[in-house]
Amino acid sequence: MTKINALCRCLLPCITPPTNPTTASSSTTTTGVTKKRLSTSLRDDIIDVQDSASSSEATSFSSSAVDSGSLSPVAPQRPSRTMVIGTLFGRRKGHVWFCVQHDRLSVKPLLLLELSITTNQLVHEMDSGLVRVALECPTRQELKSCSLKSVPVWTMFCNGRKSGFAVRRSASEETRVMLKRLESTTVGAGVLPCGSGSDLDEVMYMRASYEHVVGSSDSESFHLINPDANSAQELSIFLLRTSS
Repeated sequence: MTKINALCRCLLPCITPPTNPTTASSSTTTTGVTKKRLSTSLRDDIIDVQDSASSSEATSFSSSAVDSGSLSPVAPQRPSRTMVIGTLFGRRKGHVWFCVQHDRLSVKPLLLLELSITTNQLVHEMDSGLVRVALECPTRQELKSCSLKSVPVWTMFCNGRKSGFAVRRSASEETRVMLKRLESTTVGAGVLPCGSGSDLDEVMYMRASYEHVVGSSDSESFHLINPDANSAQELSIFLLRTSS
C-alpha cells in the first residue's frame, strides 16, 4: 500500500495539472466582463433610446419637408397654345382684314378685325421681313369683364408706329363667300377676282397657320408659322389690355 500511495502521489500531478489560482481568477474576471458587456449591449433601455432618437429625427425631417413644401412658391401657369387658321385679305387700295378661324372649314370666324393699314402699306412692311402689329385697348371699367376678342375698338401700332385704329367686325355675306372659296386652301397667297373684272376690286389674300398664345386675360397673340424654313418673314399680331 505504501508503494501504491507513492505511485498515486507521483502520477496524479501528471494526469491532473495543478490549478493556477491567478489564471482562474483572471479567467473568471474576463468571463465576468464579457458577460457584462454582452448583457450591456442587449439592454432594452439602450435600444429604446436609439429607436426614439431615430424616430425623432425621422419626424423632424418629415415635418421640415412638409414645411418646406408648403412654403415653396407655386409655379406660374403656363400660357396655352393652340393652332388656328389666319387669313389677311383686302382690296389693293382698301384696308387689310385679319380673320381667325378654328379650321379652314369654319365659315364663322373666331375673330374678324378691320385694320387701319392698307394692303399696299402692309406689303411694304412685309418687304422688311418683320411685321409686329400691336393692338392695345385701355382697361376701362366697361371693358374689364369682356374677353379680348370682344373688344370693339383697338389702338393699332405697326412696327412701333401708331397706325390709327382697328375695329372688330361681324362677318358679312361677302366675307362668308370669300371664306367658302378658300376652304380648300390651307397655306398660300393669291388674288380672288371679282365679277366686275376691275383690278381695284380684286381681293388679295394670304392664308397660313398661326400659333395662338393666351398669356392671360389681358394678353393674347397670333404668330405666323412660316412653311418656308428658309424665309425670314415673321408676322405677329398682339392683343393687349393696358393699364393706362
